[in-house]
Amino acid sequence: MNNTKKFYINGAWVEPSVPNFLDIIDPATEAPFDQIAMGTAADVDKAVSAAKASFIEFSKTSVLERVSLLQKILKGFNERREEVAIITTKEMGSPITFAREAQTYTCLAHIEAMISILESYPFEEQHGTTLITKEAIGVVGLITPWNWPLNQVICKVIPALAAGCTIVLKPSEIAPLDAIIFAEILHDAGLPKGVFNLVNGDGPNVGEAICRHPDIDMVSFTGSTRAGILVAKAAADTVKRVTQELGGKSANIILDDADLESAVSTGVTICMSNSGQSCDAPTHMLVPSSFYEKALEIAAHAARSLSVGDPLDESITLGPLASEMQFNKVQTLIQAGIDEGARLIAGGVGRPDGLSEGYYAKPTIFADAKPSMAILREEIFGPVLVISAYSSEEEAINIANSTHYGLAGYVQSANLGRARAVARQLRAGSVFINYPDWDVMAPFGGCKQSGNGREGGPHALTEYLEIKATVGYFDQA
Repeated sequence: MNNTKKFYINGAWVEPSVPNFLDIIDPATEAPFDQIAMGTAADVDKAVSAAKASFIEFSKTSVLERVSLLQKILKGFNERREEVAIITTKEMGSPITFAREAQTYTCLAHIEAMISILESYPFEEQHGTTLITKEAIGVVGLITPWNWPLNQVICKVIPALAAGCTIVLKPSEIAPLDAIIFAEILHDAGLPKGVFNLVNGDGPNVGEAICRHPDIDMVSFTGSTRAGILVAKAAADTVKRVTQELGGKSANIILDDADLESAVSTGVTICMSNSGQSCDAPTHMLVPSSFYEKALEIAAHAARSLSVGDPLDESITLGPLASEMQFNKVQTLIQAGIDEGARLIAGGVGRPDGLSEGYYAKPTIFADAKPSMAILREEIFGPVLVISAYSSEEEAINIANSTHYGLAGYVQSANLGRARAVARQLRAGSVFINYPDWDVMAPFGGCKQSGNGREGGPHALTEYLEIKATVGYFDQA
């Protein structure tokens, strides 16, 4: 990969306006292993100009042309999938097995799904004398995170292309290399010049320039709620559409008829997966008070059974956290839980035994937390689970809905009807009953301070379309 110190603008790899470079750190070793160029507003201007110039022609392409393009992208991704998995492990610490079976698998599934959706999507509908047309919204600015790096790029880029939009992408500066590989895949697929542009950089420089740019018609952002607020404010002056997938503090309600052993141990595993760095992780487990102490025993055993270490080792369950900043944040919040009086059931501060370097955190479980504690109020984004007791189903639902987040919820029960009834009462964009298999067609996104808009399935394509009504298009009957 020879393009890490360049940007992809108007169909070519170009030098940055200012030669400023950032080390990319391997979180397993804390050592730099590559560099990227850091962009400026001037680089964003060039990328937006290219995207704007190419929009009219690209938005006119037929569905068949765009399907063919996505098929070529799919082929190119499959050819480089292992390379993407390895670089994901190097840049953000995802265990290599997880990178292969989850991080890159979801990328593949999203591209395949969008091809299927695009082939039959209703871009035109008749209502009386009116033709309702769904048209590409225009130039879109895409800002993506580091925790599922290429998955989040693909969740935005692929539906935007399917809609006929042109793109300026800023991937996370912590894990940007997989996006550079993807830009190479798009180039090799024959994407017209200017349709896709990539500018690396940080939020205050490149991200803000994208949000404020008058020639960008929409911004799609995934990241923290704090950053999402800044994105919305920066975009407000130009009244552009903003979709956001933000933070979460998702409750996992285990009802009293569930298989406690399975429900608790699986809940721990899912919470800790990706080292807890998933926005929809079930980080607050709610169990009936009569089963509370037993649930804590099961959870502690499950946490201690997780293997933490070198992410290139195929037997490892959890790798390091993605960055020093994230490591410090997680350690601070674990210490806050201890200082504020929560009961530590497993883990704690510091690295796991035997690991003297790398941003590794101990799988940690707290009990007896109070609503005022930071570990219940904040999104920790690490391998940390809080378990609370409840006395009634109504109380469990109230606890789950008490957070200002609304991204996901989980319900475990032997009675599907009962689980469905609880799920309907949770204020969350997604609810998962009995740890189901992932559904690529399910819309994903949140409510409240977890954001707005949806990714995944047909709803992902809809986000990048504007609705036009042409009245009198059809003769009156």
